[in-house]
Amino acid sequence: DTGDFVIVVNCDKIVVTGNKMNDKFYYRHSGYPGGLRSVSLRDQMAQHPDRVIREAVWGMLPHNRLGRQQIRKLKIYRRADHPHKAQQPKPLEF
Repeated sequence: DTGDFVIVVNCDKIVVTGNKMNDKFYYRHSGYPGGLRSVSLRDQMAQHPDRVIREAVWGMLPHNRLGRQQIRKLKIYRRADHPHKAQQPKPLEF
């Protein structure tokens, strides 16, 4: 953890390959019997595209104190505008 923040913009424009939009599901459980809920990638992208990226990044980080500190430094926005202009972020082209 170097202290740098990562700003992701235009998260609603991600593209996936194959049939992932229909075949990939996100699951959560309320803890009660029969409390399993599932949401397809297509529905999740329509409602909360930032959660798709956050969950993908969280899956790549260590699930301990360091990973929790790192995920807090990830900022995700739907559009190109964000409130971090004063910090003069540098774009990373790849």
